[in-house]
Amino acid sequence: MDKIQHKIIQTNGINIHVAEIGDGPAVLFLHGFPELWYSWRHQMLFLSSRGYRAIAPDLRGYGDSDAPPCATSYTAFHIIGDLVGLLDAMGLDRVFLVGHDWGAVMAWYFCLLRPDRIKALVNLSVVFQPRNPKRKPVESMRAKLGDDYYICRFQEPGEAEEEFARVDTARLIKKLLTTRNPAPPRLPKEVGFGCLPHKPITMPSWLSEEDVQYYAAKFNQKGFTGGLNYYRAMDLSWELAAPWTGVQIKVPVKFIVGDLDITYNTPGVKEYIHKGRFKQHVPFLQELVILEGVAHFLNQEKPDEINQHIYDFIHKF
Repeated sequence: MDKIQHKIIQTNGINIHVAEIGDGPAVLFLHGFPELWYSWRHQMLFLSSRGYRAIAPDLRGYGDSDAPPCATSYTAFHIIGDLVGLLDAMGLDRVFLVGHDWGAVMAWYFCLLRPDRIKALVNLSVVFQPRNPKRKPVESMRAKLGDDYYICRFQEPGEAEEEFARVDTARLIKKLLTTRNPAPPRLPKEVGFGCLPHKPITMPSWLSEEDVQYYAAKFNQKGFTGGLNYYRAMDLSWELAAPWTGVQIKVPVKFIVGDLDITYNTPGVKEYIHKGRFKQHVPFLQELVILEGVAHFLNQEKPDEINQHIYDFIHKF
């Protein structure tokens, strides 16, 4: 880990913190919520040892990157603008792309908006969902999963932040990273986003106290608003993406998800993946991997398997 280098790069009007290690073809890693560049530590060390240059930014709103205060500054177009500027600043024309959670959503957008910059994509957890021109995404979620669905609950500025603030940050990180309930999270206001203060949380072998403290320190410093603003900008991204309605993902893709992942168990997703519609919208989908007994944070839970899956795919190009 001490060989990983850190720098600040100015791009798209903000400062982005970037971690990188290795030389060779570049692999750009995009993290999700509530995560950081650190989520890719295992993949970075593995790929750098096999002749790749591993690059993992803290996306805007996270860690040591700038966090504009307004949710309207967190559309997919802002994030992809940051990343294109990042590649330009680093002298990189085309890269391999790896995403997870919100990083996976942004990876799909990257391939949609600037496929010329991507050699191939390995995406984790979140499938590509084509734009529905008739209904905004949050409206669709409310209709399908109700007002208590966590993404719907995240929409009100400040509400989730207040609830998170009532819980020790390290404890909150442990709860979020270690949950293994595959059901779509529904959190009524009377229950809240926090966790019972005296209920023990069993730490899995793949997550250490040192890992938790690293996350907690950064979120104590930055807060959660930046990460939550990605959810609050979903409908605005949908509006701005209207010109890309119906456009397919036209880069080579490998998709990996755990069978206990909440994303895989969201109503309709399994059918979408396995009955051919996913392939219709991602015609260059070359590999589909379902990991048994694995939950949402699969790149940390099963680093050796994910490392090998990424390497086996990108080394063909």
